[in-house]
Amino acid sequence: MSAAISSEPVNGMAISLKDVGAAAAHWHPVLDSAALRDAPQAVQLMDHALVLWRDAQGQLHAWADRCPHRGARLSLGRVCDGQLECAYHGWRFADSGRCVHVPAVPEFVPPAGHSAQVFAAQEAYGLVWVRLVEGPHSLPLFAAESDAGLRKVHCGPYDVATSSPRIVENFLDMAHFGFVHAGWLGERGRSAIADYTVQATATGLLATNCWAWQPQSHVHATQGTMVEYRYEVTAPYAAVLTKVPQPETAAAAAWRESIAIFICPVTAERSRVWFRLAVVDFDSPDSALQAFQNTIFTQDQPVLESQSPRRLPLDPRAEVHTVADKASAAYRRFLQGAEITYGTC
Repeated sequence: MSAAISSEPVNGMAISLKDVGAAAAHWHPVLDSAALRDAPQAVQLMDHALVLWRDAQGQLHAWADRCPHRGARLSLGRVCDGQLECAYHGWRFADSGRCVHVPAVPEFVPPAGHSAQVFAAQEAYGLVWVRLVEGPHSLPLFAAESDAGLRKVHCGPYDVATSSPRIVENFLDMAHFGFVHAGWLGERGRSAIADYTVQATATGLLATNCWAWQPQSHVHATQGTMVEYRYEVTAPYAAVLTKVPQPETAAAAAWRESIAIFICPVTAERSRVWFRLAVVDFDSPDSALQAFQNTIFTQDQPVLESQSPRRLPLDPRAEVHTVADKASAAYRRFLQGAEITYGTC
């Protein structure tokens, strides 16, 4: 995996891969697409300060949030005539990143080296995604996005004081349902986890035949039921779960839902989290579905932020395990094999 990572300069300025490693070649979410309008926006990805902005055609751009002239933050500037203008000396940069105008020396033609550092960016699932270096990886797959029979609802962001791998591992864990989510996704007296199947995939893992008793499996659940889960890790900091309750307990015929979690590693120990819901419910307001998801995740958050160390330990001897942790163990092995060191220890 590390062989696919390049530390070549982008527009003349090399970025440091120290403490970032193989994760730099993956796509990461950094902002809600709807939040990026006329003004530039500052974001942070893996300790890198970035500026996002749209040109006159609405095209997305992601650059280092640093003017090459005197290091001022470009996010303090403004977009003028489809170019990004630095707030300090008014230098203007074209969408290529190259400076095209220096007000103090109007006749000066800036050379190629007078350029902002440019990163690859794209939009999907209602989010802006950025990649710090070139790599072979595609965006995390959320197959339900293309299913017209499922309604899509956006949830988040949530700012969480822990590493992105800790959050993914919690997303894969069913054994905490009866304690952290008692009365919702589990009950203390019915917390046993039956054996399930885990297999490695190119993007992480696939866990199937996962069953859990849930008093309130979704916003419209009419009674407690056994729910079948399917988990897939789709990138180092992204995963999807699909859940299907027993038919007689669902409010809608053929009820099913998929939930994707997309995580931005802001730093090695701070993360920003979004959820993307795909459900058969086309009647409830977004707020009702978002409120349910908010309840569940805000139950998780204090536990996540209490875990020590915040970075996920990959040494099998660092924390103890049981057979119920098979998905977690497989995820840790995937991170090791993929040489994902950011957010781990």
